[in-house]
Amino acid sequence: MKQCWAEAAEQRPSFDEIFNQFKTFNKGKKTNIIDSMLRMLEQYSSNLEDLIRERTEELEIEKQKTEKLLTQMLPPSVAESLKKGCTVEPEGFDLVTLYFSDIVGFTTISAMSEPIEVVDLLNDLYTLFDAIIGSHDVYKIRILKYREIK
Repeated sequence: MKQCWAEAAEQRPSFDEIFNQFKTFNKGKKTNIIDSMLRMLEQYSSNLEDLIRERTEELEIEKQKTEKLLTQMLPPSVAESLKKGCTVEPEGFDLVTLYFSDIVGFTTISAMSEPIEVVDLLNDLYTLFDAIIGSHDVYKIRILKYREIK
């Protein structure tokens, strides 16, 4: 098909060449060009549908990741309002508690451990912490502060 669109006429295939190409596509069977073109269009359409289905699944996975991240960063009511495109009014609270934590000896621990061991340690620690605060009516905002070690 692309050869038929060539700007220079001498680069375009002749009807006999096109007919011979269709014969090879049809493996020698006697079919007309329209049937062959329709079959090829059906195959293209089917492939396109499969590709769209795969991309839709990938998009849905990414959407779920985004929603999970949003709900981890913001209170659920704020996340829902933002997803709906609504504005979020600021809220005031009479009582707020700030908790700052530091892992004593973390620099030494991380220097003496494999990277995966450090990740496992932090994962276990924060999973336990999340489980404890999950049983209370609180909302957690995690702010990590990194220091450059010289």
